[in-house]
Amino acid sequence: MTVLFNDIRRLGVRGGAVFAAMLAASSCGFHHKKYENPITKDTEQPDKVLFDKAIKDLERGRYELSRLTLNTLINTYDTSEYMAKAKLAIADSWYREGGASGMAQAEADYKDFELFFPTMPEAAESQYKICMIHYKQMEKPDRDATQALRTEQECKQLVLQYPNSKYVPETLQRLREVDEVLAEGEMRTGDMYLKKGSSAAAANRYYGLVDQYPLYSRADEALWKEAEAYTRMGTRLRPKAIQAYQKIVRDYPLSVYVDEAKRKLRELEAEVPEPDPAAVARMKYEQENRTKTSTLHNATGFLRPSPDVNMAAKTGTPAMNAPRQNIPANVPLPASSGQVGFVGDVTVAPVANASVQAAPDKAVASVTTDPPASAQSKDQANAKDTKKNDKKNNKKNNKKDQKPDQTPAQTPAQTSSQAQPAQTQPAAQPQ
Repeated sequence: MTVLFNDIRRLGVRGGAVFAAMLAASSCGFHHKKYENPITKDTEQPDKVLFDKAIKDLERGRYELSRLTLNTLINTYDTSEYMAKAKLAIADSWYREGGASGMAQAEADYKDFELFFPTMPEAAESQYKICMIHYKQMEKPDRDATQALRTEQECKQLVLQYPNSKYVPETLQRLREVDEVLAEGEMRTGDMYLKKGSSAAAANRYYGLVDQYPLYSRADEALWKEAEAYTRMGTRLRPKAIQAYQKIVRDYPLSVYVDEAKRKLRELEAEVPEPDPAAVARMKYEQENRTKTSTLHNATGFLRPSPDVNMAAKTGTPAMNAPRQNIPANVPLPASSGQVGFVGDVTVAPVANASVQAAPDKAVASVTTDPPASAQSKDQANAKDTKKNDKKNNKKNNKKDQKPDQTPAQTPAQTSSQAQPAQTQPAAQPQ
């Protein structure tokens, strides 16, 4: 030890700083994370002893040994009061161990805990852990969105199933971050379509993005590009472009596109709406509380597998409904769009029958429905075919009836000759 301190003194201040950093780094390996759900009851019961031993192993990273002890407790003391805690601790051991297989096993165990103990306070915690399992595996916006969609699904289930849980505020923030990632993926897809010149597909993406994720940090930009796409498609879709400009002015009043949107509305001779006070307060709060990232963080973002959610909203209620399938603006709607039931012409005409004659003071009308034109044409074609077939059959029957008897009356001589059998010539005899 004396030699070590002499070496440090010889290296000077810089060497001392390096040695202190090494000690700090080495001490991190001996720090153990405490278990969140300990049982403080101080007893010497055998099931309590097993549970305490398993928790100590869990805190020290001996996950396999901890699970063996907990399974021993469950199989030996099936009526123990620590049964539920032991099942939850097994799921937590898989969760802490991590890895694809560990996370999958942890999710299954958390689901089982919710199924068998739905009224316990730890049920909400189990659902929150399931949400976090998929949140930790979430990928960037330009990659597979399966984990992001699963995170959104599990977090919504927690909010709806356990609305009074202490995990709801944090879960809502996770939902806002997931919505930021999903909306960024839709934004990039819309940009790709707009760059290719597919204005209808781009406008459809931008419209669905803003409708489903209004808290997206670039929602105002999506509305601006949506209006641009509608403008490219001609004057027929000018009303949709006006709606997009008006939404920027009304719902995103502090956006950098507000002045340009107002100018566009004046050029189109459209109404310029007033900004929504609630939207003004929300955007001010977002600007004051948005997480600021360093240049180094932005430059090294490609090295991180997880998405960057620093731009996600910090307030507001995320959308709890499932995304809707929108039809592009250039796709013509069917004639029966928005109508349910029979489609055709309806005529009203009076009915003359015995009931009307008996009570002439009561107006009785019948409603007759005319089938569509396509059905009428089909019926007429079928009627013509049946008429042709009937005519052919009648002609064939008439010919059979009018055909004369071609066998004339036979004379007695003929009958006698026909009655005599044919004579056979004798065979020639050899000479």
